[in-house]
Amino acid sequence: MQDKHKVKVVVLYFLAANTLLVILFALLAGCSDREERGDIVIGVAWPFAAQNDLFQEGVWLAADEINNNGGINGRKVRLVEKDDGNTVTGGMAVAQSFTKVPNLTAVIGHRTSSVSITASATYENAGMVMLSPASTAPALTQKGYQFIFRNIPSDDEATRQLALFAAQRGLQRIVIYYSDDSYGIGLANSFEDHAKEAGMDIVDRFSYYAGLKDLQRLCEKWKALEFDGIFVARHMPDGAEFIANAAKLDVTVPFFAGNTLDTPQLYEIAGKAAEGTVVCSIFNPQESRAEVKSFVDSFRSKYGVMPTSYAAQGYDALNLLAEAVQESGSASPDAVAQKLRTFKDMPGVAGFHTFADNGDDIGGLVVKKVLRNGQFEYIN
Repeated sequence: MQDKHKVKVVVLYFLAANTLLVILFALLAGCSDREERGDIVIGVAWPFAAQNDLFQEGVWLAADEINNNGGINGRKVRLVEKDDGNTVTGGMAVAQSFTKVPNLTAVIGHRTSSVSITASATYENAGMVMLSPASTAPALTQKGYQFIFRNIPSDDEATRQLALFAAQRGLQRIVIYYSDDSYGIGLANSFEDHAKEAGMDIVDRFSYYAGLKDLQRLCEKWKALEFDGIFVARHMPDGAEFIANAAKLDVTVPFFAGNTLDTPQLYEIAGKAAEGTVVCSIFNPQESRAEVKSFVDSFRSKYGVMPTSYAAQGYDALNLLAEAVQESGSASPDAVAQKLRTFKDMPGVAGFHTFADNGDDIGGLVVKKVLRNGQFEYIN
């Protein structure tokens, strides 16, 4: 009798264990099913209050179009937006908060390179895709991370094209003025490397001057070194103020600059001194491609203004993530990251997107502009 009782207990224990396993698998399957059936959740991190520049409107337009056309594989896109204040501490706080959002597929952001570089470790450790539409510092994609991407050309590619353009114009001896931060140093280093490859010499590089008298001293040195061009790797308004000050000292050589000087503020601050300045940009609203025309028309119809380059970047970022989800058939960060790396010449409104293994977008995206008569003109 005792042996039969033991057998009965073992059988009951076995049945109970199996029942628990069945329930557990059912719960896991249910969770997985809910994850693949609910909204596709995309985070958006940006300094909305301080420096939106119509970026948010570009993301909204993409989301509306996706959802109005049936969503992604029948699932709606839901945006979770957080303002990072354009600070490293704000970006870290936002990144940490996103890791607690259930079923979050990816984050579009951040704007500034220093914020993105710092926050990227949080996203990588959480196994969450980060796609930056604005951070250009090369360091962002040099850590071997698997979940970190950008859909904007890196500073290295932008400066390569600017250096080649300057060399083609016959310039040979260049001065570099840069900001002493990750953006300025990275941009200056990249331009110097590509300028040397193109046969030009860097006769001086500096990050500070103490007023016009100090700048006069520097200008006299540059003239003795026979300089014929200046590359500006500064943020606004510093870059424009430098160009205005240089004009007061009769500096007439051409200026070249990164995308931070691609703004109407350049002429508002520097005036005629900025005429002829060549800048790198990331969107040409005058391009004849159907995607660009449709985007510009839709944006103007919805918001009553022309889209900015940041509006185009936000629009492309969400559409790239949506395409990755649709093609992979999954909203999991792993699937999206793997699919993004397969994109080659994917058409967007800012150009054609191709992702390298390190997460860089190496597609045809760089646009050059020159300031003439107070307005930027696109250079073919």
